[in-house]
Amino acid sequence: MPPPPPLLLLTVLVFATARPGCEFERNPAGECHRPPAADSVTCVDLQLRTCSDAAYNHTTFPTLLRHRSWEVVEASSEYILLSVLHQLLEGQCNPDLRLLGCAVLAPRCEGSQVRRPCRHICEGLREACQPAFDAIDMAWPYFLDCHLYFTSEDEGCYDPLEKLRVEPEVKLIGNIHGNEVAGREMLIYLAQYLCSEYLLGNPRIQRLLNTTRIHLLPSMNPDGYEVAAAEGAGYNGWTSGRQNAQNLDLNRNFPDLTSEYYQLAETRGVRSDHIPIPQHYWWGKVAPETKAIMKWMQTIPFVLSASLHGGDLVVSYPFDFSKHPQEEKMFSPTPDEKMFKLLSRAYADVHPMMMDRSENRCGGNFLKRGSIINGADWYSFTGGMSDFNYLHTNCFEITVELGCVKFPPEEALYTLWQHNKESLLNFMETVHRGIKGVVMDKFGKPVKNARILVKGIRHDITTAPDGDYWRLLPPGTHIVIAQAPGYTKVIKKVILPARMKRAGRVDFILQPLGVGPRNFLHGLRRTGPHGPLGGASSLGEATEPDPLRARRQPSADGSKPWWWSYFTSLSTHRPRWLLKY
Repeated sequence: MPPPPPLLLLTVLVFATARPGCEFERNPAGECHRPPAADSVTCVDLQLRTCSDAAYNHTTFPTLLRHRSWEVVEASSEYILLSVLHQLLEGQCNPDLRLLGCAVLAPRCEGSQVRRPCRHICEGLREACQPAFDAIDMAWPYFLDCHLYFTSEDEGCYDPLEKLRVEPEVKLIGNIHGNEVAGREMLIYLAQYLCSEYLLGNPRIQRLLNTTRIHLLPSMNPDGYEVAAAEGAGYNGWTSGRQNAQNLDLNRNFPDLTSEYYQLAETRGVRSDHIPIPQHYWWGKVAPETKAIMKWMQTIPFVLSASLHGGDLVVSYPFDFSKHPQEEKMFSPTPDEKMFKLLSRAYADVHPMMMDRSENRCGGNFLKRGSIINGADWYSFTGGMSDFNYLHTNCFEITVELGCVKFPPEEALYTLWQHNKESLLNFMETVHRGIKGVVMDKFGKPVKNARILVKGIRHDITTAPDGDYWRLLPPGTHIVIAQAPGYTKVIKKVILPARMKRAGRVDFILQPLGVGPRNFLHGLRRTGPHGPLGGASSLGEATEPDPLRARRQPSADGSKPWWWSYFTSLSTHRPRWLLKY
């Protein structure tokens, strides 16, 4: 898409009657003014309902748009636009754009000084949200001009979206088997590396830590480790210290949900994800470590995970339990087989030893498979942690075998870290593949436990208490559905390019049953076969082609867009700055 025209050119085209000789910017009424300088001002409480969830509590008058009272602000076309953006854009870019606009309509005031929002935040949103405005033939709002009303980080800007920074949760777990100690050490190395590189200004590490919540558990089985460590490197037996203090193998101690999944999968129309823990599981011997991990997983909405083991050199992925229990080795994929292979390759493809072409090396028997394998196709077992992650929560977990020596000597650890450093970083970065977003009702309130379905993949994920979700998906075209009890479902078409390395933002607004999107805004109607937002039918289902990719042209008779009458009916000021033609 070509860059938008400069604001000055846009102003000349739209407001042909503006008087010449203005050194700064003209407002929509044609008056010449510049935004207030950073002089001492009086801070007052922020009292705008539409901006009640802003990251600050005080503002000042006059505003950056020269509004001098709350009454003037609330009667303005700019404020009216912000209050209906989430309906106009069908949930796209909401609440980001609304809070960005609030930062201009009600500027942040701290210590008798006006603080401006960051220009790079504005520029990023414009790039992401311009297609949504194009879809409804609306011009980019003049008061969101990234150069006029925003400033740089060097000039002390702030992030108006700081309260929205919902980051995906990633966990890395080592030493589930006490005698497999390499993972324990790798996570300690990783913690030191992340902290030191962040402080040194490494842009890759800062970006990763600023956008991702990383949880490191170096030892899940400290009691088993003590047994193995007492024998020491080079003297440790193949199984000494593998179990915990109760003599339980922790990676066989989780609920067997895979067997139940295979039964559910044979029944059409029955959910086979987020399977509850069966009551009979608690009748058996459950390790305290297992209980703690399950509680941890139920408390935090993890998206991605890796369990670090030792004894071979390969990456395996679910299912670990064979579809036919009598088969010790049988390919048993999940519905997300493509995504699990992508996650596994993200680790293996940048690991120098996993990519070593020698078949005589450790893990050489997996070379023809690219050093990745379906767990049950390697060997089948039940009660594993990775299968439990996938079937009970939203989390995708892989298993990484770090090497053939389970208890390597101290002098081998740094080389081992060098082999795994890039793999660990690359794997964690894949949490940003796929889509993310928020599911809201028509009033902008989050919908908890809404289901996010992907056509062709029989595995749903659910939204967190704040309505946010992350759905790992491979590149390609996907039909994504959001639904919740009491609401109509909404369907959207999503295209994820192969080179896209950050999650695409896909928000949903769910309508109560019996209320179609034609009732979003009283008095708002547009002609044609589609709903008023251009991308949904009366049942809230997306239509073809994708509305955010189809730019409508003005009618032959030069009539205004379908939303124009709504704004002109509510304000004496005609917001011609919203017109593109």
